[in-house]
Amino acid sequence: MNIVKTYQKVNSKKKNVSFGISKMEDIYKKRNGKVDEPHRHHYFTVLIINKAKGLHKIDFNTYELSNRQIFFVAPGQVHQVIETEKSIGFAMVFSNQFLVENSIPLSFIDSLNLFQNYGQSPPLTPIKEQFDTIENFTKHIFRLFHSDVNMKSLSIGAFLKLLLIECNNICAINPIESDIDNSGDNLVRAFKKGVEDHYKKEHSTTFYANKLHITPDHLNRTVKAKIGKTAKDYIQARIITEAKRLLYFTDLSNKEIGYALGFNEPANFSAFFKKNTQLSPSSFKKNEIKH
Repeated sequence: MNIVKTYQKVNSKKKNVSFGISKMEDIYKKRNGKVDEPHRHHYFTVLIINKAKGLHKIDFNTYELSNRQIFFVAPGQVHQVIETEKSIGFAMVFSNQFLVENSIPLSFIDSLNLFQNYGQSPPLTPIKEQFDTIENFTKHIFRLFHSDVNMKSLSIGAFLKLLLIECNNICAINPIESDIDNSGDNLVRAFKKGVEDHYKKEHSTTFYANKLHITPDHLNRTVKAKIGKTAKDYIQARIITEAKRLLYFTDLSNKEIGYALGFNEPANFSAFFKKNTQLSPSSFKKNEIKH
């Protein structure tokens, strides 16, 4: 059985540290170029990549590393960076605790289009001028992190917020529909929480719409406007991600995984998995373990 390595703390040696930033080239050197195994964090990760070659796997989706990329990895996502040569860039990590301590509301992170917990997590690919702005914010953060200035943490928090806003502006491809106001953010947040609580048993958009006292159509339009995918897409992505994690990291049979995820018949689970991934559960497991 493959047990997924989980990093609980931003800094394993200093329990109270809630933020960290390192140069990717230093991480590469420290690991002697050896590839880390797939792992997950209980905190947010942002990779600001100037130059790189290789692959970045996030929840079993593979993205090619290249120049001027920014990756966002949400807490709980399984990821692995596979470099074929030394990367140039920064890896930044921060926890919910850091956000709270620096007056950055969790709702601010939730309202961004950046950290996609489930489904595809492709990198942001800014044009040079945009990347230079983001890289400058990152360099400010790096210098602050390695300094002893007053209100260091608060300053880092301010630059982090600017960096995330700049990134969000680049990927704001889903203009908010005029009839959907800020309450849409609260609705999407409540929907995501509902899915997290019930996805193992409830797979229908109607169930979540009823819980929120709205129509399925209103839920779909709001979710689509805010995150670029329908409520149904989001629910299915959550189920598929969990199925992939269970297939890869446990010895449960397809039948047991199907039951754990709310499918009454193993055939229904297999058909759902194949429809969404173009692979049977068994083929997925064989392919991933080979790699």
